[in-house]
Amino acid sequence: MQKKINKFLLTGLPGCGKTTVIMHLADMLKARKIAGFYTKEIRDAGQRTGFSLQTFGGKRSVLSSINFKNGPSVGRYRVDIEGFERAVLPELAVNKEVNLYLIDEIGKMECFSSKFIEMIKQILDSGIPLVATVALKGSGFIAQVKERKDIELITVTAENGDLLPAKISSQMNI
Repeated sequence: MQKKINKFLLTGLPGCGKTTVIMHLADMLKARKIAGFYTKEIRDAGQRTGFSLQTFGGKRSVLSSINFKNGPSVGRYRVDIEGFERAVLPELAVNKEVNLYLIDEIGKMECFSSKFIEMIKQILDSGIPLVATVALKGSGFIAQVKERKDIELITVTAENGDLLPAKISSQMNI
């Protein structure tokens, strides 16, 4: 009997709808205990100036900004690793009461945190279902996580984005 996959990684070009799939899954499964976070663009006068995040537990933080003076840089953005870790690490602690981890995203900014990488590994090794977005390109942990045999890697496109939340939720055992 083939083991049911309950770990899904969503990848694709920027703007293809990965976060939208995460948000639709969260809405579809809101009766369940969900942990994790999602990201949003911060815009000022029509220009993207950074990224914020919100945990499903209600914490908010600015992940990166063009206005930060310190922290590692990704393009024109500087990443607030300490603020990111304060917001998300408690949310990502493996907890058997959690029915599903939704994580948006495993990307270059987030992977500056070695603690975040360790928490993702623990979630992946747990029996708890996970749906996470992951950068289309990237080396190190981003590449490693996509090569795992216990995940299903799905490329999100304009054609399949609307269908994925129902498809994924029907395949998970939650």
